[in-house]
Parts: sequence; structure tokens; C-alpha cells
Amino acid sequence: MEDGVGDGVGDGALPGSRTVDAFDVRVADIADIDLERLQALSISVGWPHRAEDWQFVREVGHGFVALDEIDRVLASAMWFPHGDDFATIGMVMTSPRLQALGVGDWLMKRVLSASAGRTYRLNATRAALALYRSLGFIGHRTVFQCQGEARRSDRAAPMPASAQAVRRLEAADLAAVTALDERAFGISRAGLMARLFEQSVGYGLERDGALVAFALCRPFGRGHVVGPVVAGADEDAIAVIQPHVDEHDGRFLRLDTHLDEGPFPLFVARSGLRIHDTVLTMSLGAPLTDPSTRAPDRPVTYALATQALG
Repeated sequence: MEDGVGDGVGDGALPGSRTVDAFDVRVADIADIDLERLQALSISVGWPHRAEDWQFVREVGHGFVALDEIDRVLASAMWFPHGDDFATIGMVMTSPRLQALGVGDWLMKRVLSASAGRTYRLNATRAALALYRSLGFIGHRTVFQCQGEARRSDRAAPMPASAQAVRRLEAADLAAVTALDERAFGISRAGLMARLFEQSVGYGLERDGALVAFALCRPFGRGHVVGPVVAGADEDAIAVIQPHVDEHDGRFLRLDTHLDEGPFPLFVARSGLRIHDTVLTMSLGAPLTDPSTRAPDRPVTYALATQALG
């Protein structure tokens, strides 16, 4: 199956243009749009994405934009394929003046058509819940967007039992990081993980010579984002994110997590990252695995890469 978007712009059953609120809107491939115009869209809806963040998602995904008569970007929607059977959907936003006029639905249907044959996962803002439900998506778990000025801890987190010291990850660790992420996420994201690894500082925790936890951190939005974070227990997750908190003491840091109780979210809050907003993880096709039924030795995704990437 081809992952490109070339067969979706203006051919097939979906029209390439439409009239919305008395002016014409047409669809275009997101790869052909200037970064400055994409950033103007995210600014208009209050999202923090820099031009560099837009460039990254374009490099790892595909998508469409809606343009007006003078080529202003009015809406966007993207998908991020992992193999032929699965994709996440994200970067779905609509200019405030066109919200509730059907442009988001128009682009989402185009995304689903161009990436057909997959199951999907996305993280829905409250404003977009009705749209996704109308397309058949089912809600599962809340994501807590935690952010703020990082506060360095006065004392180091206790080292988890039988674990070796937390260490900085190196290029040779990519295979182990990717394998651990696949066990937690349920899908191989080898291509995405390689790109994230290139742009991130990472810390890992080993037990009996095997990597059991990791946390990546990279520039994003207003500062830096910690994620993905994968571990088998709260203490392990805390151990690998603490170096990132310490290194960004006094600076903006963000972390998106499904967890809202237990030692991990308490540590996140004590580190200055308070809940700023929430979104809902939804799926279309195969449902998500119930975390309460996971095998005891299966690792958990403690923090998302980003809301768009999962």
C-alpha cells in the first residue's frame, strides 16, 4: 500500500474544492505549503508548534490543508503510518472562522480515504470530539497535558531495586529503545523512533544488562517535551525522567501522560509540570488494549512522543 497522498487531491469521490461560508476553499498536499503559513494556522488556534515542529511532522507523516482564494491555510489534517495496517492521526486544526462549517470533516474524510485499510489512533481535543465520534472513533483514555517551569529536585529519586545506574543513551541503544517502545505501544514505530532519537537527548535504565526504561527529550513548542517515556514501573519511569527535569530547571518543559494517580504523576507535578489541558485517546478499527489486562512484564508508555504522534 502506498503511503503517499498523491491520489487524494481532487480525484476520486472526494471533491478537491468546495464553497464554505460564501468563499471557495480548495485542498492541497501539506508537503507543498510554506512552513510560515502552517505556523500561522497553529498560532490562530492557540497551538504552540514552531516552524521546526511542522517540518518534523511533515517529514514523518502525510496530510492535507484547506486553502482559501489567496492561499491562506484554513485547516489541516495529517496521518502518520506505521506499516500498512496502522496510523495515528493528528495536526487536525481549523481556523476559528471556519470551525463548525464542515472543513474539518472534509479533510478528515480525505485522510481516511488516502490512508484506507488501516486502524487508527488519535488524541482528540474537546472541540473535535463530536467530529471524531461522527466518523466512528471510540474514546478510551484521557491524556493529561502537563507543563510548566521545571523544578530540579533537591534529592535524587531512589534507584529502583536491582537496577544499574541511569545513563545517557547512545546511538548503539536505538535498537533496544525501539524494541521497548514496540512492546509498550503495541506497534512497531521503527522509522519514527529513529527520527525522534536523532533529535533527542535520552536516558535509559538497565536491569541485568537489558534496557528496561527510557525517556527522550527534544525541543518542541514553548520549550522542550519529554516523550516518549517507556518503563515497567513508576519508579523506573521517574528514574529516567528526573535527569531531564534537572537539566531543564527553570525552563519550560512538557509531558503528556495517561496516568493521573500513583507515584509517577505525583513526581511530575512536584517537578513543576501541572495539568494544563486534557485530550481523549480514541481509536477506529481495532480497539486499544485495556491497560488493566496487560501482562505483568509488559512495559507501559508513561509519556507520549506528542499528542499527534502518540
